[in-house]
Amino acid sequence: MINNCDMFKDIEGKKVLITGASGDIGLEMARIFAKYGACVGLHYSGDEKKKKQLLKLKVEMETVSHKMELFPGNLLDYDVRENLIKSFVDTFGKIDILINNAGAMFDYKYFSELGEKAWDNSFNLNTKAPFRLSASAFDYMKEKGGRIINISSVNVRYGGSGKSLHYVASKAALDSLTKGFAHEGAKYNILVNSIRCGVIDTHMHTKIEG
Repeated sequence: MINNCDMFKDIEGKKVLITGASGDIGLEMARIFAKYGACVGLHYSGDEKKKKQLLKLKVEMETVSHKMELFPGNLLDYDVRENLIKSFVDTFGKIDILINNAGAMFDYKYFSELGEKAWDNSFNLNTKAPFRLSASAFDYMKEKGGRIINISSVNVRYGGSGKSLHYVASKAALDSLTKGFAHEGAKYNILVNSIRCGVIDTHMHTKIEG
């Protein structure tokens, strides 16, 4: 039997950046990494409510986490995509783990009614941002290795519904990027994986069902 402490012992002291850390999945991942002693960068985009959530988590975890810092910015913006990794490394000294968790479904509409902006935003956030962040992190990880984890969707396997084709297509593209980065990363001990999440009771799913 594997002891949970043994499973997470290598997390101690690791420098971890989680995008979309104010979302339901992001918050739980941040809490787990902090619980086991990682230094965690909490990226978020949004209002003061999200910031307060993350500040609350930071206070909650300050007795066990080596360090937690907030990194605000909308990943739809070019400058944010290009500078987030550097800002993280400037703060923590290096990056061991990047979790591309930030994602969204823009306009849950039937494909014949979907506007081009929703399509573009889906790919900018769900595909382009992880690509740019991974490419930037790669340069810092080449010397000593690292880990990149992309949060995808189980619907990639099935194609999604008529109202989510744009979202699922962007996640399918993310999975393709994962394979490409994984092949290249093997040379440098950079492990790259996707996690295809199933239906999880998060705010995004509640919003769609509502």
